[in-house]
Amino acid sequence: MELKKDSNAVSIDMLLIVHSEKRRAAHVAHSDRQADPGTLPQRRGGLQGVGNGLRRWQKFEGNDVHGNLVEKQHPQQPQVITSYNNQGTQLTVEVHPRDAMPQLLKKFSLAKRLQGDKNGNTRPRQPGAKDAHAYPWDRSSLKSMPLDLRQFEKLDTYASQVTVKSGLDELVSDLLQEAHSDLERVRVIWIWICHHIEYDIEAAQEKDRQAFKPTDILRTQKTNCDGYAGLFEKMCRIAGVQCMTVPGYSKGFGYQTGQSFSGEFDHAWNAVFLEGRWHLLDSTWGSGLVDSATSKFTFLYNEFYFLTHPALFIEDHFPDNKNWQLLKPPQSLKQFENNMYHKSEFYNKGMLSAHPETPVIKTVNGKATITIESCAPTLFMFMLNGKQEHGLLSLRKNGMKLDIYPPTVGTHKLQIFAKGKSDIYSSVLEYTLKCNYVDISVRLPAELHQPVGPSWFSEQMGIMKPSHPDPIIHTSDGRCSVSFGVEEGISVLASLHGDEGPITEETQRRYIFQMQREKRAELKVQLPQAGKFALKIFVKKRLEPGNYVFVFNYLLCCTNTKVNWPMFPESFGNWGQDNELLEPLSGVLPANRNIPFKLKLHGIAKALVKGQDTWPLTLNQEGYWEGSCNTAGCQEVYVMVLENANHNFYSYILKYKVNAQ
Repeated sequence: MELKKDSNAVSIDMLLIVHSEKRRAAHVAHSDRQADPGTLPQRRGGLQGVGNGLRRWQKFEGNDVHGNLVEKQHPQQPQVITSYNNQGTQLTVEVHPRDAMPQLLKKFSLAKRLQGDKNGNTRPRQPGAKDAHAYPWDRSSLKSMPLDLRQFEKLDTYASQVTVKSGLDELVSDLLQEAHSDLERVRVIWIWICHHIEYDIEAAQEKDRQAFKPTDILRTQKTNCDGYAGLFEKMCRIAGVQCMTVPGYSKGFGYQTGQSFSGEFDHAWNAVFLEGRWHLLDSTWGSGLVDSATSKFTFLYNEFYFLTHPALFIEDHFPDNKNWQLLKPPQSLKQFENNMYHKSEFYNKGMLSAHPETPVIKTVNGKATITIESCAPTLFMFMLNGKQEHGLLSLRKNGMKLDIYPPTVGTHKLQIFAKGKSDIYSSVLEYTLKCNYVDISVRLPAELHQPVGPSWFSEQMGIMKPSHPDPIIHTSDGRCSVSFGVEEGISVLASLHGDEGPITEETQRRYIFQMQREKRAELKVQLPQAGKFALKIFVKKRLEPGNYVFVFNYLLCCTNTKVNWPMFPESFGNWGQDNELLEPLSGVLPANRNIPFKLKLHGIAKALVKGQDTWPLTLNQEGYWEGSCNTAGCQEVYVMVLENANHNFYSYILKYKVNAQ
């Protein structure tokens, strides 16, 4: 109201603002969350791992001064009604679209108050240059402002335990009891929503559903992504924090690598104004996941989507207005479609970058190579078309390298998983591989597990300074010897696996002969034939119960078709790891022959070889037990030892077979 006074009269100009209750056009959209692996509809969005039921935001050409969508094709002009009475008083009424900014307000001293909500919040301004962050990501932080999440621990605990007593105003009031800044006010609202509001799966699958009202959300504690965003905005405004709902496209549930986006927007999230800048968050994706197989929602808090750095947020959120990207330079829709999509767990687990940076890869000579850089040692695994096959994954101190060999021409789905502090591997990347050539010579054993080659992980498990640091070992004669240091108290077990030939579950350790020399273990390997084999390494702490744990494997390659090595002799429990066998190494001895024996045995009083007859072994000056036996008339030959000279009981330590005559 403005008062004007002269000598004759008082003139009063009054402005009556009438807001329509009619909401924006809205329809139900499809899902809105990251999906589990599998075949999905062509495009959905919103909640990760779920369908969303977002009211479909119609794609308009621009935004009004409040950030609300408006149609440029059909602008609504204010209706002006002017009336005079016989005393000369003028009454002017303007009827504007809801939330529009009347130009006349600018001349009133109380305009700022009239633009606010019931708590006096001013209408949010549009994002500008000072809100923009540099693109691409500078690796400085996952957040758009400096945060120490440890300072939120008590606040988060408090907010997660607040319950609804009556209405929204009282809920916000209770939450704000422990919040003393705008940042803390936003945090308690975020935490409360993420821990109390469940994704409404049924609503996500319905069409033409009306918008969720905050009162209904509080009553049912369920909503879709539009409801999450609307509730968050409402609670922020009650708390006195500027907040906006931002509609747009998302790479959520049902997203297919390389797909295009058009038509209706499928998701909604929020922007909050803190410390002079706009910041982005998504409480829908911060709340939990939906299993696409069971269609059940699970609360699983995701910190990543709270005040996410805009250069990371753009990877799966494309707003209707490019200004809400908060990026300099902003990305085009085409760039959004073509850019590599790093899932939130990629960054949550400390990864920094991946190469190639395109989601679709063409193989070269039947091979594709993917590398990931991480800020700390991380365990990885992969799946090609749902199976852990046809790849060589080697760990590095700051990442991993994966060579993948698709078994057929055509299109293949490659998923990469990473393991953090928990025992669960999470999907972090997906690629589409296009293969037009298959190298038949690079067939990998089906039992070749990941990772291949020694790494920081094998060192952590007690295996150090390997003789072969590379994951692939080539042998021309079908034999090789692998050694490595072993931490005290660690037992090592090895097995050999191939897709063809005589190797069975019973004999997979008989082509390896293991010896311990001081603090190093040596594995002598003889291949039964040419081909590719997986040499698996397992460890276990000797004094602890339980099974051996797989650590890594080598890929052994031999192209010599003349290779036909027999198995090593069978060893028994009394064969000590510190023992050493020099001859005979073959587990199958010729018939009717004198066979020399030479072994190093520790803590032994006597040793002998038993066949048809018994032949004693003698200890030489070098510490080796030597002797010979004749294989005539016997099918098996044993090496036996007497550990205590006061006893007469001999133990079996090695067993040989004798060829039939």
